[in-house]
Amino acid sequence: MFSKRSTRTRVATETAITHLGGRALFLGAQDIQLGVNETLYDTVHVLSTMVDGIMARVGPHADIETLAKYSRVPVINALSDQFHPTQILADLLTMHELAIHPSQPDVAGTEQYSAHRMAPSKTLPGLRVAWVGDGNNIVQSMLVSMPKLGMHLSVATPPGYAVADAVLRTAEEDAKASGTELLLTHDPLEAVRGADYIVTDTWVSMGQEEEKARRLADFAGYQVTFDMAKRGGAKPGWKFMHCLPRKPEEVTDEVFYSDKSVVFQEAENRKWTIMAVLDALLVRKSYD
Repeated sequence: MFSKRSTRTRVATETAITHLGGRALFLGAQDIQLGVNETLYDTVHVLSTMVDGIMARVGPHADIETLAKYSRVPVINALSDQFHPTQILADLLTMHELAIHPSQPDVAGTEQYSAHRMAPSKTLPGLRVAWVGDGNNIVQSMLVSMPKLGMHLSVATPPGYAVADAVLRTAEEDAKASGTELLLTHDPLEAVRGADYIVTDTWVSMGQEEEKARRLADFAGYQVTFDMAKRGGAKPGWKFMHCLPRKPEEVTDEVFYSDKSVVFQEAENRKWTIMAVLDALLVRKSYD
């Protein structure tokens, strides 16, 4: 159920469920009466009697909570205004692959790869990730996952674009429990210091188009460049990530199309991680 349009999430979900032997039914905003002439409560009651799972890409996070509360089947958050968890799973898999075999990063499923020999619990802790951008659903998903996994996280946002207080409290508690560093700043150079990964996202999300001029002005100095990484002191082997689609003001072509960029490997991993989620929640659950 996608009330917001999508490229990677939709294609990844549909191909993933097909690979698992199932069938995806795509319901866009124009296909159903989602929260318009029919309440979410009524919609989810009907749909959950006909399907084995619901993947929902919505606006307000409250919509995900309503769907999950009243659905008879698992509900997966494919994006809300607060979180984008399936994207972060793909990011973590990409970091894991790069840690296993830096010169041949996309190795999952090959003979060189062994999850038992090199598990994410060995490859992810200690990595230092820098976020330079808006305090949006991507970085909020990073905040509730990466400190928990033992990863250091630095977040640079312009004044007025901070993350939600509740998300920050969770991240602070997780960082304290795992002994990792968590930094919030308005200075991108401070955020990228010692970074293994520099991550950003769009500055103008869907529904924010009227704010574009103001946002571009507010984000002056936040474009990811080689100069930013050098002056800030990122590690020599740093990599760049972006969930896509990307706009030129967010990162230069020089970085985006360089060997520092792993954005297309990251995008492909949307499929494999969503397949894992579907397998865990739908396929294996049916056997239990």
